[in-house]
Amino acid sequence: MRRPLEARRLLLAASTLLWIASATGALGQSRAVLEEKADPWVLDRLGRHPEVEVLVVLETQADLSPARAISERDERLRWVFETLRETARQGQASLRRDLETRGTFHRSFWVANMLLVRADEAELSAIAARPEVARLAGNPAMSQAIPWPSPLTNRGASPEAIEASISHIGAPELWNRGIDGAGIVVGGQDTGYDWDHPALLDSYRGAVGGPVDHDFNWHDAIHSGGGVCGADSAEPCDDHGHGTHTMGTMTGDDGGANQIGVAPGAHWIGCRNMDQGVGTPATYAECFQFFLAPTDLEGNNPNPTLAPHIINNSWSCPPSEGCNDPTILQKVVENVRAAGILVVVSAGNDGPGCSTVRNPAAIYDASFSVGATYTSDEIVGFSSRGPVTVDGSGRRKPDLVAPGVSIRSAAPGGGYSSASGTSMSGPHVAGAAALLMQAASCLEGDIDALEAELLAVTVPFATTQGCGGDGPDEVPNHTYGAGVLRVSVDFLDICARLFLDGFESGDLSRWTP
Repeated sequence: MRRPLEARRLLLAASTLLWIASATGALGQSRAVLEEKADPWVLDRLGRHPEVEVLVVLETQADLSPARAISERDERLRWVFETLRETARQGQASLRRDLETRGTFHRSFWVANMLLVRADEAELSAIAARPEVARLAGNPAMSQAIPWPSPLTNRGASPEAIEASISHIGAPELWNRGIDGAGIVVGGQDTGYDWDHPALLDSYRGAVGGPVDHDFNWHDAIHSGGGVCGADSAEPCDDHGHGTHTMGTMTGDDGGANQIGVAPGAHWIGCRNMDQGVGTPATYAECFQFFLAPTDLEGNNPNPTLAPHIINNSWSCPPSEGCNDPTILQKVVENVRAAGILVVVSAGNDGPGCSTVRNPAAIYDASFSVGATYTSDEIVGFSSRGPVTVDGSGRRKPDLVAPGVSIRSAAPGGGYSSASGTSMSGPHVAGAAALLMQAASCLEGDIDALEAELLAVTVPFATTQGCGGDGPDEVPNHTYGAGVLRVSVDFLDICARLFLDGFESGDLSRWTP
């Protein structure tokens, strides 16, 4: 007969073996779920590093379809903001409690229902196993900046009054009729901005009408590094030069000989989404979230009624920045558009081949994607073409094209420089949208109608390139989209025309002159 102590020891040993077997099975199951829900970058990184930074995307996402029926802009913005924030609050509550209990780094987003999390494999496996979690996407922090595909070149010694590309699209004709973008706010997310540049200071919303105030007008999504600006800059700062250049093309005017902006009467606000030219899905999403409900410099007191009408995005998110899943920012962009904000995105500089519009956010239907031309209206070789195949959609892109070669604009430090790229084309369209929105205020918040009117005045161009099966006479097509950007004095008659259309159809719910 065994002694009681020996029996207890045997029982303890057997229990330990059963626990180890059970834990091993659970770990195996968790790893299997992790492999199912995590993208390849995450899995590869976990094999070489103790912790990985990921975006945890939850299954439940807000249904914003009712927003289309809300015609008043501020009301629509508030409803979208509150719906998104409440969806995230409820959906993330349990996971956030667990992360806080364990002291795990995380940042919550509501612009889409997701969180940025930094954790080891065991914890990420446990997160992946949660039923509310849809997927884990990479958010790599690059160690070296990727060279910009269309570098800035100095060519700004002599002022040129109204820049050739601005005149080419017809903006001065509208200025002469009092349409310069006044009353419209343009948001830019980029490498940052030289806010007190002579061509940008008067149009920066934070410097208009009183003492300079960066609250609700500037946000820095770069929380480490940041080059010459450092991290979490308390005022707009450009660590690269690209952002200052793009904003100059939208609103720039020094009051003298440097008329570089399409909509010099518009105001701008900004967000830095790249660290010396390199962003991540999280930094891009953070800027979109700020624009949907601008906050003070501490990130508090979000106010959706201060949102911009238009957001320019002269950037792309390739797989090297974490967008291995091309849909990772899709819900973010769709939600911003649902709030009644036009999302202008540069198509990319990967042409001239077909299906080279291949990175977020240009690939999305919710984005207004812009290719590049010479001022002769000929397509530029580097301008990316459609159809979009990376997500299997076959979507036609770009939506339209605009000047993007040797564009002279603002440079940090008060100077001027020239650059080429679809990064320079997008700001022409964002500025044109500001002109249109001022001329036809009935379009505010109705992005479908706004885009349709911008496309209606383009100069159509056919092509023999044949991308996506385009015929030689087919317009729109995958090279030029609907055509080359123009602004038109016809903008002044849009609301009256839409009112008459509504009168004839018996539907006057939206269109009032």
